[in-house]
Amino acid sequence: MEKQKVVADASIVVKWFLKEAFSENARFLRDSFLKGRLTISVPSLLYYEALNALRYSGVYKEIELALVGRALTKYGFDTWEPKGKLIEKMAILSLKRDISIYDAAYLVLAQQLGATFYTADQELVKKFPENTQHISAFKLEK
Repeated sequence: MEKQKVVADASIVVKWFLKEAFSENARFLRDSFLKGRLTISVPSLLYYEALNALRYSGVYKEIELALVGRALTKYGFDTWEPKGKLIEKMAILSLKRDISIYDAAYLVLAQQLGATFYTADQELVKKFPENTQHISAFKLEK
């Protein structure tokens, strides 16, 4: 059986390190990945976005934030760089659907891989219901 393919955005990864609404669901997604039940693919910008959000959360001091950054690189996500057709599709999707280039990067990657895109951004779920799920839809293990 093929593993479930997932693209997770920074709003999900940040919830691994902060106590927020749906953090439990996000951590279950992470744990499912660590147990080999699914794959997580991300555009390379995830590391910058997640670390920036954690920086401005006010929760982490210098050393702690640096350690979180190091931890992020050790998860072993399938990381994609923006190039070729992917970057062209990002630009087109951003303009056509009035979303940021950042959001378009996750959506185009999910489309390219035939993956489900998980986010905490309800607006993206509304605009792209065909392959986007709110993290609340990722069910907790019983």
